[in-house]
Amino acid sequence: MTVFFPISRIARPVLWSVLCATLFVAAVAPGGSQALAQTRVPSSAAEVKLSFAPIVARSAPAVVNVYAMKTARAVNPFFEDPFFRRFFGGPGRGGPGLGAPERVQRSLGSGVIVDPSGIVVTNYHVIEGADEIRIALNDKREFEAQVLLRDQRTDLAILKLKAEAQETFASLPMGNSDELAVGDLVLAIGDPFGVGQTVTQGIVSALARTQVGVSDYQFFIQTDAAINPGNSGGALVDMAGHLVGINSAIYSRTGGSLGIGFAIPVNMVRVVVEQARSGGTAVRRPWLGARLQRVTPDIADGLGLARPTGALVREVTPGSPAAKAGLKSGDLIVAVEGQGVEDPESLNYRLATRPIGSRAALGLNRSGKTESVVVVLESAPEVPAREALELRSRSPFSGATIVNLSPAVAEELRVDDGAKGVVIFDVAEGSPAAMAGFKAGDVVAEVNGQKIVRTADLAEVSRAPMRAWQVTVVRNGRLITALLPG
Repeated sequence: MTVFFPISRIARPVLWSVLCATLFVAAVAPGGSQALAQTRVPSSAAEVKLSFAPIVARSAPAVVNVYAMKTARAVNPFFEDPFFRRFFGGPGRGGPGLGAPERVQRSLGSGVIVDPSGIVVTNYHVIEGADEIRIALNDKREFEAQVLLRDQRTDLAILKLKAEAQETFASLPMGNSDELAVGDLVLAIGDPFGVGQTVTQGIVSALARTQVGVSDYQFFIQTDAAINPGNSGGALVDMAGHLVGINSAIYSRTGGSLGIGFAIPVNMVRVVVEQARSGGTAVRRPWLGARLQRVTPDIADGLGLARPTGALVREVTPGSPAAKAGLKSGDLIVAVEGQGVEDPESLNYRLATRPIGSRAALGLNRSGKTESVVVVLESAPEVPAREALELRSRSPFSGATIVNLSPAVAEELRVDDGAKGVVIFDVAEGSPAAMAGFKAGDVVAEVNGQKIVRTADLAEVSRAPMRAWQVTVVRNGRLITALLPG
């Protein structure tokens, strides 16, 4: 089975060295006729030697190892059985279970220092759930690190080295991932398998990969530079010595490198870093306020398109930036600021890399005509207010934290912002709500025939004793009705 595993432009002088190493000289005859090209023996070491050493020497000191430690309780295998849990306790029934000592789980990944003050970028999945994080530098020094910002949606985390205020560190300048082209040489630097810092070389194999599935913002750089477990959070560097991506995942049948690796573009990284620098604890993203659809071959035929491309507007939320800009249902968005849009994922990426308050020109195909509208990018509003409640009554909802659904909540939980009602924000592990199968992002539409509009409605309904509960929820756009025991 093939799965995606999260994994913890060429400069002119280099190109000239390549050309010199295989130089062909065309001799021109006195009469002006061109003779056959003949090879020439290189006349100097400079014509023979091709090395990435200068780029590595500048880049490697800014690439670090990230050690994440998490304290967890070992679960006795007996407590996988509900019978033993019922009579002896265990996970979900008031304790960790009989014979469940604490143990420390360790994970290893890589990171990149992007600011001399000691700001480090790594992957969210490298430090997820960690109680303690340590950073080992290229020169063998180690520092504790604090988390400035975690962003699961982009699979990025921003850390800060705990060092003296005046201390500075080697850092890697951020480039522009939009300037990359397929075929450009790149280097991947990280710590695969924990063997120590390693450099691999390859090319950019593809751009704007949107079907990788390891984060919400699908727009990855694909490279054939060898990337393996432990490279997560490491640097993808161009031939100018600039950071162009954060290595994040591989396409593999075994967990090892098959020459298909994926990196988060640095233009997305820059947005998250800037928000961490400004003191933000969560990433604020532009909200379009339109439901989008991928263009299939059938839809392309119906629209008279030469190929299926773009993001089709299905519905526009009243009062949203899309509505204010004049977007309409049926509009096909094909570009953002002149950059092509292949699908809804690439549109979301283009907007997410632009700051709140900025303007973005959207190129449209409207009824077969080319048009353009300007969208003022705003953050999603939190209306109605969340009114968060943790339900504790004897019901299938006990242990669930619920909030009113707003555009901001819909954006945070990746819920269709066309849905209305009350959404489950969190579910306590081992709670009745978890055992009933509820998940964060479920929109509770109806309980025992009563429509649920606000959190207070669900709190009131759940307090009434019932022998059975008929619950209707919306999950991933699907309406699901289930009968649950009281």
